[in-house]
Amino acid sequence: MPFIWLICAENDRVLELIVAGAETDACIRSTIHGAFTRGYDVILASDAHTTGDKTEWGAPEPAKVIAHTNLYWSYHTGPGRSAGIAKAADVEFQAPSR
Repeated sequence: MPFIWLICAENDRVLELIVAGAETDACIRSTIHGAFTRGYDVILASDAHTTGDKTEWGAPEPAKVIAHTNLYWSYHTGPGRSAGIAKAADVEFQAPSR
């Protein structure tokens, strides 16, 4: 199950989603694409998602699945939205000012 952090503005409007978690090739990809198509800015924590080994069914090894997802998400674009990757340690969370 992916972990999702919401970055909110003063009026609690969601500005950006930070996504991390398990099953890169299923839950993570579904979450980042679904959020992006719904108009959210989405950052994938590049070093904080993983997947199980599905090579016996013809899938690439986990490290390649993760690397490929990081690669294509770092170049993902859409009108009026942003997407990208960041290392988990580089993500900064700020509480909204009240």
